[in-house]
Amino acid sequence: MLKTRDLVAACVVFGGAVNVALAAQPAALATYQVQAPARHGQRVGAEAVVEAVRDTQVAAQVQGAVVALHVKVGDKVQAGQELLRIDARAANQNAAASAAQVQAARAQLDVAAKEYERQKQLAQKHYISQAALDRAKAQWEAAQAQVQALQAQAGAAQTQSGFYVLKAPYAGIVSEVPVVLGDMAMPGRPLVRVYDPSALRVTATVAQSAAASLALASAVEVDIPGAKVARLTVPTAQVQRFPALDAATHTVQLRVPLPAQVQGALPGMFARVAWQGAADSAAQAGKEAEQAVGPQFLVPANAIVRRAEMTGVYVLDAQGRPLLRQVRLGYSDGTQVEVLSGLRAGDKVATDPQAAAKMR
Repeated sequence: MLKTRDLVAACVVFGGAVNVALAAQPAALATYQVQAPARHGQRVGAEAVVEAVRDTQVAAQVQGAVVALHVKVGDKVQAGQELLRIDARAANQNAAASAAQVQAARAQLDVAAKEYERQKQLAQKHYISQAALDRAKAQWEAAQAQVQALQAQAGAAQTQSGFYVLKAPYAGIVSEVPVVLGDMAMPGRPLVRVYDPSALRVTATVAQSAAASLALASAVEVDIPGAKVARLTVPTAQVQRFPALDAATHTVQLRVPLPAQVQGALPGMFARVAWQGAADSAAQAGKEAEQAVGPQFLVPANAIVRRAEMTGVYVLDAQGRPLLRQVRLGYSDGTQVEVLSGLRAGDKVATDPQAAAKMR
């Protein structure tokens, strides 16, 4: 028989093992089962990009080395401000030579005009023949034509010399300077890029049926995650729809203007547009979206995990273990997020990513 003291010790050891085992069992995770959203009356959305209405690449019209560069990326410029200068010594010399030729032609014209006047006086007194008078008149007219031709040539040379100085076409911001001092400018080569920050828009490519549903919507919502602005609402009447579709993809471009001076919005930023589509058109848009990029699902916003450039969710496998899976997100209303790829119907997503990360 076991002694009382041994029996008590055995009970203590067994009880401690039970407590350790219970502590080792993880608490049940709160999950959300993924379901395909109903398309009836659902919002229609698309990815977009921010663009500047006026975005100009100032290019060279002549050949030459860049000898002066007055701006850098990020500088604000005014209309007519000098951006850079190309070596124009040869062009200036040609312009000076043309101006000298004009002066010489004018001197010849003065001589021809005086000679013609003398010949007319002699012809009135019948001292010379009509042929001599005609020759003097022809020389005078030829001198006039010569002056006009040289003046036109000098004007062209002067105009061409102006091509060596590049100026801002309007007030804006310099977004790109792909050259440095000493680079060779060639006709057509972009030298400076300028855009107008006061007029921005977002451009989206949407399916044909989705674009048709836009006519029934009262407004379009624009979300720019990188900008320091809340969600914007733009009346549908201001949205520009391209009159032609892409024959290969059957998609159409939409341009949504943004209010002036949207804080934090820059050309090239990612954006999203959405509107409330009609029942039939929204369902058809959903079918076309599934054919193009696969089915789209909704998950709670607090289930999303963001690590550096990766966006994902914890999905429970067959054994109930949470595994981090990368997903591609779409439109978000702040409570739910649309997942464009990475999930299947029936997947269980952990709504507490921190708790899921601690489970192994």
